[in-house]
Amino acid sequence: MQDPKRQIVHRLKIANGHLEKVIKMVEDDAYCIDIVHQSLAVQSALKKADEIVLENHLKNCVASEIRQGKTGSAIKEVMEVLKKK
Repeated sequence: MQDPKRQIVHRLKIANGHLEKVIKMVEDDAYCIDIVHQSLAVQSALKKADEIVLENHLKNCVASEIRQGKTGSAIKEVMEVLKKK
């Protein structure tokens, strides 16, 4: 499995590239549906980056908190993030 940090940076760079394309398309008065498709690609890349970050957090930080007996606060923190989705 790839290093999570590399995966996250890769996904963020993909999102950035798509976002730059969306901005250019808007500036150039591109077809609206094409802009939406490109915007959805940005959102998809960001969602994947979020998934990798969260998985890494669960495997490392949350697991460590649970081992230290801080289960309640670890669960509360993750639930707060999920509520924002």
